[in-house]
Amino acid sequence: MKNHHSFRKEGEKVEMSVMEKKKQNSSWCAYKQEVSASITCFDQSKSPRLEEELELGHLQLLEALFATHSSPEGEDQGREAENKEQWVRPCRKQKVQPPGSLTLQEFHRALSELTGSQNWNNQSELLFNKVDTSCDGLIDWNKFCAYLLLYYKERDHMKAKKEIFLGREPLIRHSVQNKLAPTTRILAISSPPPLWFVSVSKGGVLTTWDSALHIQKTYEIATDSKGSQAEKRRLKSWTTDAAYMANVHKIAVATTCRDIHFFDVSTANLFEEFHLFALKNVPTSLYYWYNAKSLGSRSLLLWGDDHGGVHLLWLLRPHLGIFEKPFTDQSGPQRVFLQEIKEHSKLLQYQTIPEVHEEAVSQIQYVAEGELIITSSGSPKTSVVIMDILRKRKVYTWKIKKGVKCFDYCKSLSLLVTGGVDHAVQLWNQYVTIWPVATFQGHCTTILAVAIHEPRGHVFSYSKDSVLKVWDIFSQACLQTLALKFPCVQPEQTLEQGDFPFLLIQQSPHLLLVSCADYIGLLKLAHVNPEEEMLATHDAPLCGALYNTFFHQVVTGGDDATVAVWDVETGAKHLLINNAHGKEEITCMALDNSQHRLITAARNGTIKVWHIQTGHNLHQLEVVEEAEVTGLVALRDQTLLTVGWNQKIVLYDFCEPESLYVTAHPSWKGGQLHKEDILTVDYCPSLGLLASGSFDGEIIVWDVESQSVYLYLRQAQPERSHPPVDKLLFLQHRSLDGVSKDSAILVSSEAGNLRWWSVLAEQWEFGFYYAPAKEDASVTGLSANQMNSVLVSGDTCGFIQVWDISDYGLSPRTQGSLEKPPLLCSWRAHNSTVVSVEHFMFGSDSFILSGSSDRSARLWTPDGKFVGTFGQEKRWDLKNPSTFAHPKDPWNERKEIRKKRTPTKQPAYTDGRLFSSGELVRNVEGETEEKVNQEINGGSTMEEREQLQD
Repeated sequence: MKNHHSFRKEGEKVEMSVMEKKKQNSSWCAYKQEVSASITCFDQSKSPRLEEELELGHLQLLEALFATHSSPEGEDQGREAENKEQWVRPCRKQKVQPPGSLTLQEFHRALSELTGSQNWNNQSELLFNKVDTSCDGLIDWNKFCAYLLLYYKERDHMKAKKEIFLGREPLIRHSVQNKLAPTTRILAISSPPPLWFVSVSKGGVLTTWDSALHIQKTYEIATDSKGSQAEKRRLKSWTTDAAYMANVHKIAVATTCRDIHFFDVSTANLFEEFHLFALKNVPTSLYYWYNAKSLGSRSLLLWGDDHGGVHLLWLLRPHLGIFEKPFTDQSGPQRVFLQEIKEHSKLLQYQTIPEVHEEAVSQIQYVAEGELIITSSGSPKTSVVIMDILRKRKVYTWKIKKGVKCFDYCKSLSLLVTGGVDHAVQLWNQYVTIWPVATFQGHCTTILAVAIHEPRGHVFSYSKDSVLKVWDIFSQACLQTLALKFPCVQPEQTLEQGDFPFLLIQQSPHLLLVSCADYIGLLKLAHVNPEEEMLATHDAPLCGALYNTFFHQVVTGGDDATVAVWDVETGAKHLLINNAHGKEEITCMALDNSQHRLITAARNGTIKVWHIQTGHNLHQLEVVEEAEVTGLVALRDQTLLTVGWNQKIVLYDFCEPESLYVTAHPSWKGGQLHKEDILTVDYCPSLGLLASGSFDGEIIVWDVESQSVYLYLRQAQPERSHPPVDKLLFLQHRSLDGVSKDSAILVSSEAGNLRWWSVLAEQWEFGFYYAPAKEDASVTGLSANQMNSVLVSGDTCGFIQVWDISDYGLSPRTQGSLEKPPLLCSWRAHNSTVVSVEHFMFGSDSFILSGSSDRSARLWTPDGKFVGTFGQEKRWDLKNPSTFAHPKDPWNERKEIRKKRTPTKQPAYTDGRLFSSGELVRNVEGETEEKVNQEINGGSTMEEREQLQD
């Protein structure tokens, strides 16, 4: 039976049969049911703004110029003609130029001299017009400053997108019952709803508050002393900390009497239920953890003490209670002697880790992932310690000169933030103890509390003088400073503050509570949705990002059926296609050999060809089956090859360029041999070979010309399972090089392992190694530079690795050899899976393009410096590194050490962690902290450096 393409080619005018009509309808109906695509073109004339280029030195020179400028004799008449030429103002009488003002021509000349370039002439005219609010053709320094002030305010507002706080002043309440004793801790109680709070004062007073900070009830912890009132006051204990045990509806309050009081908060009426006493040392910091996804599983109450020890109290069956309850008529709280804790072994398990610190533990935290305990103290030798509960893995110890008062930890960023008596907020990588990622200076007194607000990427810090600061993690800038006006704060007067004066509620209703002496302040945070707030290229996860070498453009595609074209030199958007495949997700994209056409495929099997400059839909390809298309390859002679979940290799010929509909040729001569979904494909034009990989781990190499099997690199077998093949990449330059032809020229990614294959040598597999930065990850993006000396891999954890492969895979591996090629660089580029990476040249410089399911496409230098995100407001200039988002790399010294110390072929393993913005941090294993510290600091030891600082 002749297909639709044969009827059109031969010009036959016969009527189609009913079966043919049904087949045609099923092949093309998907396109007829689609929502029409809409195309938007963007103005490319916009360039980096002159206002962003003006630095402090420029402004100082401009101020001096305005102040000393006077109108030269004989220029008044010429200026009128100049203004008439530049502006059309027929009804305005020319004013006399007063001293200290500039005309457009003078402003032009001044900026050209300041910037040393004539490139800003158009921008300077636009800036002049904006400043000249009176439209008299003159501007002075006051007008210029007024405009810049408004501009920078607007820029900062756009940068933050939304206000951090709803209202700048906090709601302040006074706790009269505290009797001038500072509030030790504020707790947020979620049950019974609505949200309410409990404040615990140093004097032992518990106060309940409603959500608007109105006092409800108070309760004072009872003393055990039985003497006179004077004796009770003398022996009265101080509370040191408190913790909310949400899954068991309890509050734990620790005191200096070496005990912990447990209060029931299942109702708003507090009552003390248990009293754990006779602890070995005074508990100084509490922390409670439970599994929110499994409330019945075991939970943990842990505390640090005044001797530097750590104690863990496991609640084995929290749904049954925390202590065994004897049958007794005795009223009051049940007293539990710590030394008799074994009597409660059905419900509790107690363990202790002594002398973690040399001084009292100032704060403690538990991280379930990895079962890590994080503690801090004022000791300069053990300021912060991160260890696992069993202490079988490496213990990370920070040595900070004046110790640490407070800290917070974010697992997703591997970020530790510390604060203390040195007035500095420091950001640390979890695995790098000797050098902070960043140091925030600005506080004038001891920092009492820090908190990471992950949705916005902010750090909150609070100091003893009641100053609250908000820092941006990625730009390392102070976004806001609030001097909280508590009534008790007096000039030059230092108040006693609680040890834990800070409570950040990151879920709705998004509140920040701060205490100062016996006052409490409440600040409402602007609601932030992480998915909406993150700077994104598309509104949906990306399926990939491509670089067009002909037009120097980047093409991105999203799961929401949008396609965008960007100028790679500036990041400006050139074209946007909405509803490219109706409402179907785009699954893969490719460029044709001329780079003039873009090919996109969707989950329902539809495939379209677009003109990349106009967005015009040139072709719609016949749907073979309603199954996801996973791979597109542009072959020679206007031929397209596709693979997907239909397990087939399908060809399309564009022999009629004017035809909208292109029929399929599913009759691949070599047969449809894959038994599972084909997940990836790549083509080597110089050898005429095609490689395809499927879900069952099978890898087949095909001869494209004969459409026959050239080689089975791995054949799926029922008795042996292989992981799915996530990605295939031919090293094109090696296939051209006669010397390298017998080396490994194909790389496959399977469950994180990169396997190197030769298709021309007698032995096929030349080596393999695990590439991702973390365990249980997969490599989903692969690319190589033009000379095949560098390989770039991206994984499901959002990391990018750059490998030196110039000498790797040139000969078969020895038996059991798992040696890796040198890892040049590794960083976390995205918050989730990297779906594609591409290494390309722009001029003489190399760059890496990455696309991710976190909805962003980003540009990097090969050493991990962040250029920018496609879609950001500020544009970059690839020829000017100072316009990059993060041009400065604080780890240059570290990289120089690696170059000197690491052999070319056997580099030290690097563990890279990166914040979303592109800030690179590394840890070189196998080196003592002191040794690396000496190299960074010119050979000095930690003790010598501290002496120099003194």
